[in-house]
Amino acid sequence: MKLLTPKQIKPIKLFLFGALCVLSFAPFYFYPASILSLIGLFYYWYQASTPKNAAIDGFIYGLGLFGAGIYWIYISLHDFGNMPMLMAGVSTFLLCAFMALFMAVVGALSVYLSANQASRMLIAIPVLWALSDWVRSWIFTGFPWLTMGYSQVPNSPLAAYVPIVGVYGVSLITVFIASLVGLCIVKWRTKNSNFCLWRRNTIVIFVIIWVGGSLLKLVEWTTPTGNPTSVALLQGNIAQSEKWSPEIAVRTLNQYVTMAEASSAKLIIMPETALPVLSSELPTEVTMRLKQHAIKNQGDILIGVVERENGEYFNSTLSIGSAPSEVYRKSHLVPFGEFIPFKAVFGWIYRDWLNMPLSDLSRGSIHQQPMRIAGEKVAVNICYEDVFGEEIIRQLPQATLLVNVSNDAWYGESLAAYQHLQFSQARALETGRTMLRATNTGATAIIDSHGNLIAHAPHFTETTLSGMAQGYSGSTPYVRFGNWLFLAICFIGLIFLCRPKFLAITKYLPGSKPLVNKGKTK
Repeated sequence: MKLLTPKQIKPIKLFLFGALCVLSFAPFYFYPASILSLIGLFYYWYQASTPKNAAIDGFIYGLGLFGAGIYWIYISLHDFGNMPMLMAGVSTFLLCAFMALFMAVVGALSVYLSANQASRMLIAIPVLWALSDWVRSWIFTGFPWLTMGYSQVPNSPLAAYVPIVGVYGVSLITVFIASLVGLCIVKWRTKNSNFCLWRRNTIVIFVIIWVGGSLLKLVEWTTPTGNPTSVALLQGNIAQSEKWSPEIAVRTLNQYVTMAEASSAKLIIMPETALPVLSSELPTEVTMRLKQHAIKNQGDILIGVVERENGEYFNSTLSIGSAPSEVYRKSHLVPFGEFIPFKAVFGWIYRDWLNMPLSDLSRGSIHQQPMRIAGEKVAVNICYEDVFGEEIIRQLPQATLLVNVSNDAWYGESLAAYQHLQFSQARALETGRTMLRATNTGATAIIDSHGNLIAHAPHFTETTLSGMAQGYSGSTPYVRFGNWLFLAICFIGLIFLCRPKFLAITKYLPGSKPLVNKGKTK
């Protein structure tokens, strides 16, 4: 049997390194996996002879990371969107390949800008990687899944930096540590004379960052306000294949009304689009029963429902109860799931291949204020809006509680719901606020201001998760500055990396003259 050569084994190792990284995200939460995984990739990047070689290595790593981490896109497209198996598989692969291109670009630019200097590459890798994570959060409306900063939430000491620089700043720190260790290993393997110095410096820097994070975990960025509020998060467990079926609409309405009336909580929360009818078509009996029960509890009920206004449809959350009724309309919609980008070009996909309800919604305003309900100021966000930290802080510091209502039944029994839960944990950390998640099939949870799970309902079970939620006031540095602190650090790094390249270019500009006339004497 012929053994594979090191050159043949390398792509396999890179792919597996990428897949290994998934263990650092929910539901596994093994945060060292991301650093170990990145070390394997960076070991090869430091030895890459050309930007092209580094790009190929990064692309293979990315295929492993996203192939293992977002495979559930296929479930959404095929199992629930009814897309043909082949097209669903191709579409999922193309998305993974597109995401992997970001790693390829980071590798190529890191080698190019480092000019064969290891110390420069040590800066280039984390700066460019963190920036690529940030770009993924907004390009084509954004898809920040598997952003490296989330791999440290909530248990790693590095998670303590989230309230200061956000998850993209933690991406920078995480990748920097892996880059530093990777360089140290390369120097050891090549018997570099400076290895002992690099090893000592690596240990010192690692300890400073790690201990600094451990100490920051003791900092309380926000202050409890008022008494804790009793909450009930309703998880109806309505099968996605039946959710919009007219035959079971009445049953679903009765189920949620019954679940709400069984709770004595001051704040009762239903999932995204829990009631499968338009808000204008809700039976009067349903709204009256819910309102009367909320008043009896001296609180309010949040209802997930679709609104229609002036011919437009909105994914909304309404409040009913003691306080005047308010509404939140989802503003960051899911492309291809809630709206059709470039409808003239891609409309045929929905006509011929997909069968998704509510695929052409309208956006709510980006300037919506917290709801004053149940004695709290509640910042509501719907579904995957909570993966965008810079959007969540729009309602802060006014808001005292965060609420996410979602329906991850689209992804079946996969990792998606757990990964989505980890996003919510990061938002709690960034803002110093309690996060309440009410979902259709999971992950329904109560998350404290440090990102820890206080309570977590079993998935795919009809249940009510009850508990107490503490409101908070005040601002973390991230609430005040958003991603600007992180971007400022990256900008400084880019200046350091690009300055020699810039100086090399300027000598070709018209009128440029050398500052010193070498080789000539009077």
